[in-house]
Amino acid sequence: MRLPNILHHKKTQDDVIKFDPETQYAVIRSSICTGEKVAGFKNKKDGHFTEVMVIRTAEDERRFKEIYGLESVRTEY
Repeated sequence: MRLPNILHHKKTQDDVIKFDPETQYAVIRSSICTGEKVAGFKNKKDGHFTEVMVIRTAEDERRFKEIYGLESVRTEY
């Protein structure tokens, strides 16, 4: 039995995490220590962060924006 390759898994419509611009904003969290970047959504009211995907390249960031129809994404450290 062959297992799916989750490292190269393309997101389908069923995999997409719901984004509500009324209550959330898109953000890339970047570690100042390791440089690791994670894209996701932050709740405007309580600051809860929902991780969506790891950003390793500019292509990953472009894909994140494309999936959610975003023009820009702020970066927080």
